[in-house]
Amino acid sequence: MNFHERLVEIARHSSWCMSALLAVRDMRLESWCIGAGAIRDLVWDSLHGYEIPTHIADVDVAYFDASDLSSTRDAEIQSRLAAQCPGIPWEVTNQAAVHLWFENVFGHAVPPLTSLGEAIASWPEYTTAVGLTLLDDGTIDVWAPYGLDDLFSMVVRRNPTRVSIDTYRRRVEQKRYLERWPRATVIV
Repeated sequence: MNFHERLVEIARHSSWCMSALLAVRDMRLESWCIGAGAIRDLVWDSLHGYEIPTHIADVDVAYFDASDLSSTRDAEIQSRLAAQCPGIPWEVTNQAAVHLWFENVFGHAVPPLTSLGEAIASWPEYTTAVGLTLLDDGTIDVWAPYGLDDLFSMVVRRNPTRVSIDTYRRRVEQKRYLERWPRATVIV
């Protein structure tokens, strides 16, 4: 079984992941995925054999809609998802609007993104540059612009596309990867 098939199998066997995918699919967003840390946590918990999942800080819903860059749209979608699945810690972000707030948060300006795929390819680590979309026919589509090797090898490595070395180091400290997943490797 290849990594793509293993990821889909892990997702299908996770009740929270399937509930989240179904809920977001019901929003009828044009271009979306659940990705980043939630997918990393899901896979690494499975690879570590954890019966009880580690604490998920948030379930990132990334979507791309250049026609509405308002933060109120994100809030509306997040509110609807919270009403549908209140036990999931949702975090909804229109990737088409990232350039509007990125400098305030990370200290440097970035150009607007042109697609969801480009957005995923800009996420902070290669192991988190992964997303899942549940299609209408039940197929789970995998977004992995850098492949799935780092995810399944449990390697944390900086994606230099948008993340500075300083920001990456702060993330590594904050995320406490080795405390949560002792078999992981962090490249600083």
